[in-house]
Amino acid sequence: MNEFPLDPSLAKMLITAEDQQCTAEVLTIVSMLSVPSVFYRPKERMEESDAAREKFFVPESDHLTLLHVYTQWKTNRYRDDWCTKHFVHPKAMRKAREVRSQLMDIMKTLRMPYISCGTDWDIVRKCICSAYFHQAARLKGIGEYINCRSGMKCHLHPTSALFGAGFTPDYVVYHELVLTSKEYMQCVTSVDPFWLAELGPMFFSIRDRDKNYGHKEKRLANVATESRLNMEMDMKLAREKEEEEEERQAIMRQNTAKAARIATPGLRMGTPARRRGLGL
Repeated sequence: MNEFPLDPSLAKMLITAEDQQCTAEVLTIVSMLSVPSVFYRPKERMEESDAAREKFFVPESDHLTLLHVYTQWKTNRYRDDWCTKHFVHPKAMRKAREVRSQLMDIMKTLRMPYISCGTDWDIVRKCICSAYFHQAARLKGIGEYINCRSGMKCHLHPTSALFGAGFTPDYVVYHELVLTSKEYMQCVTSVDPFWLAELGPMFFSIRDRDKNYGHKEKRLANVATESRLNMEMDMKLAREKEEEEEERQAIMRQNTAKAARIATPGLRMGTPARRRGLGL
């Protein structure tokens, strides 16, 4: 990382790209992030410039949007009139091309391969996640996120490709925060939460709800178990009380039947005289 005159995050992205075999795409993204914003929005033509910018949008990532802009500029032979037509700063694009050339020379010195992943941009997003896993945020509300580490609220910027894309990803990483009326995330990419656990294990982990309960789940499970045991005990006591009551009622009925018999004077309760052999 010390060999590259870049921010540590961008240098990490380049090094990871060598393992993922997408150095060509990541090299372009790093170069575009090393210069000021390539889009401009004149006040008298705001709607027109917004429409031109939307043509480059990649719904999953602002980083991939920058890659798309550079690829289209390269396809059109690096022309300034193409930049002017699409509300892109030609000077910023030329600066990005110069930075890219310098970084490529450093890569050749370090014998890093120059490989393209083609259209498999999920690999590029994983490289971006490896560089910004410490700046990850999870969805809290409509267009509102909270930082996974600090809990600070942050929002998608209206100019982001993810803003109004029709879906809102659950987890994102961002290049930097810009504070205006709110804390806006600048240059955002949607990521898979499993990538965060894989690439940033010192901050994130996957919790298995079936095998490894957290404190809250364990407490709720204990409360449910205790409630079930109490219910079973109450039902057992109620059955025992019911049986005792039935037994007491049976004894009372027997005592009532004995007390209700009529006593006849001179009548002996026993075997009849004929049975005794008196021959009466």
